[in-house]
Amino acid sequence: MPDGSLRRVAAGDIIGRMPSAAVFLDDERVSEAHALISLRGPDLKVLSLRGRQVVDDKPATEAVLEEGMVIEPAPGLELAVAGVELPDTVMALQGPGLPRQIVAGTTSLVRTPRPALIQRYVGDAAAWVWPVGDGWRVRVGAGAPQPLSVGDTIDVGDLRIEAVTEALAAAARQDTRATPTEPLPMTIVARYDVVHVWADGGVEAHFDGLLARIVSELAVVGAPVEWEGVAGVIWPKESDRQSLRSRWDVSLSRIRRRLRTAGLRDDLVRAAGIGLVELHLRPGDLLRDES
Repeated sequence: MPDGSLRRVAAGDIIGRMPSAAVFLDDERVSEAHALISLRGPDLKVLSLRGRQVVDDKPATEAVLEEGMVIEPAPGLELAVAGVELPDTVMALQGPGLPRQIVAGTTSLVRTPRPALIQRYVGDAAAWVWPVGDGWRVRVGAGAPQPLSVGDTIDVGDLRIEAVTEALAAAARQDTRATPTEPLPMTIVARYDVVHVWADGGVEAHFDGLLARIVSELAVVGAPVEWEGVAGVIWPKESDRQSLRSRWDVSLSRIRRRLRTAGLRDDLVRAAGIGLVELHLRPGDLLRDES
């Protein structure tokens, strides 16, 4: 700490100005929930939340914690990482048709188009698992949240998921496994408000809301089309062209980023020149328009 004292923090702990924060910083430049300590795969990370942070003199929205690292939530306010301890094992989930998968942060279980574990919150999922302090919680459908421990099972209809342990070293393999060296053939299922994209090897990406509608509109057209035509359908009340273009560019960036994060090629939606945009399918890709 800035005063030379030590604080021991764990995954899920907050750095910030609220009195309950594990690392409480009484500084007006610091947000109440400024940053989060999170176990992501094989790494313990510090993630910026409502405030900016500088790590070893460089701005960073997230950084892997390492001994000797200096974190600055505000200029001149330095937190030094005295040491990092990682667990030997982490929690994983497995079940019929679902190979063992390490969970890191909020994880959603979807049933369609096939059972899959998605490492983020998906609104229409069948169940969700998330960390709370040094434990885990699970909620199935509209049920109440329940504690989840290794050895417990999660029943989602006729699908039974088991919580097991996995060596931390396997988390590193899981993180790199989904990044292909060559583009994998993709299956795209467009249902207007929901779009599922997957490839062999368990590589998955899912969209809902506005992002799903953009992909679905392009799937219906099936050819290059002016971006304004699609954007006008998505945001019918937006009359200012500049604002419409800004919304469009941000949304396309989010689609591409989500595909990259999942380990899929990010040119599924691409500009086709002279103001045109298209759903870009390569040989082997399969599009199912169910919108």
